[in-house]
Amino acid sequence: MNAAPNYYTNHRREMLPALPSYYSKVLEIGCGKGRFRANLEQPHEYWGLEPVPAAAEEARAVLDKVLKGTYEEQLDQLPEAYFDLIICNDVIEHMMDHDFFFRSIQSKLTSAGVLVASVPNVRHILHLYELLVQKDWQYKDDGILDRTHYRFFTEKSLRSILEQHHYQIEYFQGINKYEGDSFIKGLFGRLVSGVLGKDTLYLQFAIRIKRKKN
Repeated sequence: MNAAPNYYTNHRREMLPALPSYYSKVLEIGCGKGRFRANLEQPHEYWGLEPVPAAAEEARAVLDKVLKGTYEEQLDQLPEAYFDLIICNDVIEHMMDHDFFFRSIQSKLTSAGVLVASVPNVRHILHLYELLVQKDWQYKDDGILDRTHYRFFTEKSLRSILEQHHYQIEYFQGINKYEGDSFIKGLFGRLVSGVLGKDTLYLQFAIRIKRKKN
């Protein structure tokens, strides 16, 4: 896999508003080199799970415990009802079975625990431009059409999936708003966002969810 370098080093500060007010035991799935931990200010224990060996080794220097492998490979090594914060920054779309993930991860959360995640938006304006104007759909080394993505989400489909798996949404916000090319941002952008919705301007969605109480 030839992933972009910032996949493993990005601090992702745009995710800060999605973090809960309290946490003490944290798991980051797809932790890269462990850079996201620097955003957390409260005292905590921080676990990381990372499938890329070189990144996992670097993460060991800054995290309390690092498991090397995919979520599916290391699931049984994660303690039950232990984490009050689980973080998945641009990870769920890489999973073969996102339904299994949303079901199984619930048992790793405490009763008040939350899952914070960023998920790419397949309705992003640049993707729509390539699809509708350029009539193209080319997989790439990173971005929405990253060749390692197995799943694609819109705001509507993501909300529906969370409802199906009995999650309560505490926070749902578009992040990384498009500010680029004047033509796409201008006439085409106004047309697309006006007709198809303002969600098209956001590259990703940031969410914070927890299990619904029975």
